Amino acid sequence: MIKPIYVYGAEVLRLKAEPADLSDREGIAALVQDLKDTLAKADGCGLAAPQIGVSKQVVIVDGDVVSDIYDYLKGFSRTLINPEIIASSAEKTTYSEGCLSVPGIYCDVSRPKKVTVRYYDEDLKEVTEEFDNFASRMIQHELSHLDGDLFTDHVPQIRKKIISKKLQNILKGKVQTRYNIKQK
Repeated sequence: MIKPIYVYGAEVLRLKAEPADLSDREGIAALVQDLKDTLAKADGCGLAAPQIGVSKQVVIVDGDVVSDIYDYLKGFSRTLINPEIIASSAEKTTYSEGCLSVPGIYCDVSRPKKVTVRYYDEDLKEVTEEFDNFASRMIQHELSHLDGDLFTDHVPQIRKKIISKKLQNILKGKVQTRYNIKQK
């Protein structure tokens, strides 16, 4: 089911998400389907459960949306349940990031080039996988949501000052999206 996406200012985006109960297979399957339906409607490359108002450690990423730029992401998609970054590279890369929960704002963010993540997949099988380049970026961005962080938290103070008016407009509901949003 397509859900509204919570935007900047919503309390759920600032909470540390709780682990998903792996014994609740039906609940997890329903949540994953809601995330997939909502992401498809919003035309994004990733979505975390808190962004649809559910403070659980579940994220999805879909590289097909950006495969015209990063051809190696054609067919790349993952569902990560109760994910944990267990290693990250010292080497960093900087990309311009945006977020469905912070519509209309893009900022350069530096993150590790590679990460190794332990997680459960949709079949609730434990997986340990290394991601690099933009796949790593998508995953790190979404996992930040599980800690109550937004990409705007990872930019220099001067950049925060520059985008502050746009953030205030989101808080006031002065933002247009092609997907349904929820303020609080």
